[in-house]
Amino acid sequence: MKSLRRVTGLLLLLLALASPLRAAENLSIFDPVSPSGSAIRHVFVLVLAITGGIFVLVEGILIYSLVMFRRRGTPDGTEPPQVYGSLPIEIAWTVGPALVVFVLVLIMIRTELEVQVDPNRPPPGSRPLYVTVKGHQWWWEYIYERNDGKKLELITANELHVPASDAKTPRPVYLTLLSVDVCHSFWVPRLAGKTDLIPGRTNHMWFQTDQPGTYLGQCAEYCGTQHANMLLRVIVDTPAAFERWLADEMKDAVDNPAVRKQRDVFLAQSCVNCHRIRGTPAKGTFGPDLTHLMSRETLASGMVPNTRANLRQWIRDPQKIKPGCLMPDMKLSENEVDQVLDYLLTLR
Repeated sequence: MKSLRRVTGLLLLLLALASPLRAAENLSIFDPVSPSGSAIRHVFVLVLAITGGIFVLVEGILIYSLVMFRRRGTPDGTEPPQVYGSLPIEIAWTVGPALVVFVLVLIMIRTELEVQVDPNRPPPGSRPLYVTVKGHQWWWEYIYERNDGKKLELITANELHVPASDAKTPRPVYLTLLSVDVCHSFWVPRLAGKTDLIPGRTNHMWFQTDQPGTYLGQCAEYCGTQHANMLLRVIVDTPAAFERWLADEMKDAVDNPAVRKQRDVFLAQSCVNCHRIRGTPAKGTFGPDLTHLMSRETLASGMVPNTRANLRQWIRDPQKIKPGCLMPDMKLSENEVDQVLDYLLTLR
């Protein structure tokens, strides 16, 4: 009866621990939606089982020894028999760990081969998407390429849109990872393992999924003051929705006569030295491309919803939303803030 109560208590504890994991399942490696994510989950569970077995064995022997040999000395005060060595035990604790390490090495090599795929050799019949990812302090830049590898004039920021695969056509996404300043790390747990972006080095990763939705991630390498707020959003669209999004994003900013005065106010500011808006004289490359700013769901690399109020606060003083970010307070008047805001709200 006591054993049953202990088992019941253990199950209740595990369920309690699982509740917060379920609430954050969009960030859980235990709920993968891509082949590379599944490979990482499998190796994690297998390594956990092996190391857990070793832990139980070692702790079991230790607890057994403490309980069975807990007496302090012998009745007549003499020392108990002393053991100075055992060849079988020496062989066991040398060969056993060596075999475990050998098995783990084989598992890791197999997983590496599954996760690291050559982007130049996509699966037959697939429609791959190639994207160059550039890590900045503290935001993400995405440069899209055509299925044939030719460059597109499409640069966007912070929200990565990709197409979902279907039963007939795999659509793998191949990422080329670069950093323009310090070390970053691209990690969307349900899609793939983390891969670092290192200055002066080019790294690669890939993922593929048939489940549309929004998948969250995080820069996983400390990169400065706002590292914790360098968030990731990967939006997996249906193939048709992705093609519509791509066609819209390829267009230049609309020259809306109703906000031409407001546009001129924006172009007169130093904003154009950092930001680009295709179809206008704004050609900056230091900050995010703003051509279709209002098509994004969030601002400041996923920190706040992209609403009129938040955008106004961001223009007025970005340091209040993201302290330490590299966009300064431009010291605009309230009238200038309103006019710049009115223009940016038309960039869809």
